[in-house]
Amino acid sequence: MNGLPPEALKEVATYFQALSEPARLQLLNLLRNGDCSVGELAELCGFTAANASRHLAFLTREGLVEREGRGTNVYYRIADDSVYALCDLVCDNIARKIERAAGERRAFARAGRATGRAVKKR
Repeated sequence: MNGLPPEALKEVATYFQALSEPARLQLLNLLRNGDCSVGELAELCGFTAANASRHLAFLTREGLVEREGRGTNVYYRIADDSVYALCDLVCDNIARKIERAAGERRAFARAGRATGRAVKKR
């Protein structure tokens, strides 16, 4: 992002906005397995078809998914597989953060035991 003009940074922010909604991440995750209709995706997610369509429209505008009409149904598929590499990178980072925090809690608990103070668990 180094040196990008404000207009480009706005585009980057909008892309990340598409990924900032858990419902959209759930839809993207389901599309890893291949094309799905709006109805199938809605059912798998527990959404209404209208809600699924609204999220899919946002993902389509951002170029993450593509839509194709087949008869009376609309099917969606991933348009940009690189989104999975980005999501995997973020998930790995979160996992490391959780592991570090767990290690810090264990160290704190050991320190509390060493000083004779009980550390309450939540």
